[in-house]
This record gives sequence, structure tokens and C-alpha cells, in this order.
Amino acid sequence: MCPLTPRNRTWVYSLGWEVIGVIDTEGDRAEWSFPAEPGAVRTARRAVRNQLRHWDLDSVGDIAALLVSELVTNALRHATGPIGVRLVRPAHLDGVLLVEVSDPLPDPPRERVARLDDESGRGLQLVASSARRWGTRPGGAGKTVWFELAVPVDGA
Repeated sequence: MCPLTPRNRTWVYSLGWEVIGVIDTEGDRAEWSFPAEPGAVRTARRAVRNQLRHWDLDSVGDIAALLVSELVTNALRHATGPIGVRLVRPAHLDGVLLVEVSDPLPDPPRERVARLDDESGRGLQLVASSARRWGTRPGGAGKTVWFELAVPVDGA
């Protein structure tokens, strides 16, 4: 976790202290760790929107925030412990935003077909239909669900 700099301190204050820590918000990546509490969904959405605005990527702010909130909600429902959110603008992939949500549960998520009257079960379908690509990977202590969004290329 990075030390609280004046810039990061502003992030923590603007997120309402509902964040365990700002890991990094400099350069072409940003990372946060959120407590496994219901307020984490709202705070993660806000952090993602703020960072994308800072990167002049407002055009994908709504869809990125929506998909992050779906994945953070899944993490809250099925796992305990901190939830990590990471945004990356890979240098080797022009026009791509990589978004990752990590939690301590090692089991990969399963897409399911929700019935018309079901109140849940559509999050992964939404990710699959909205993202350029998506997937999961095991981690040292849990898993990461990731997706890619197409973003405007610099200078285009």
C-alpha cells in the first residue's frame, strides 16, 4: 500500500473513508482495497468514475462503474474479507482498459441463467455481454475476475 500523499489523502477523503487503502492512483494504473461491507459497492463505483475522469476516459465511466458494482456485489455476496479493485491501461494494448476485482474466495464465479422474476443472477451475463473480453484467474489468496473495455486511443 502506498503512503498517504496529499493527492491520495484527497482520494480517501472524497471516498468518505469507506476504503481500506489507496494502493496506487498514479500513472497508468489505480488500485484500491475496500472492506467487505455494503458501502463498498458505492465507494468502488465512485473511485472508478473519478479515476476514469482523471484519465479523460469519461466515455467508459458508466459501463465500467456498472460492471465494477456487479462484481463487487458478487464478492460481497459470496466472499468475506477485503475486495480489491484495479484499473490498468496496459502500455502494450492501445485502446484497452483492464478492470480487475479480487476477493479472498478461491472459487470462480459461475454464470447462471436467471428466470424472469429472479432478483439476482444477471451480473456475469452483463459483464460477458458488455465487455470486450472477461475471465477469472486464481490468486495467492482468492481469485480475480477481470474484464476489458475498449477505450479511445490517445490522439485518435
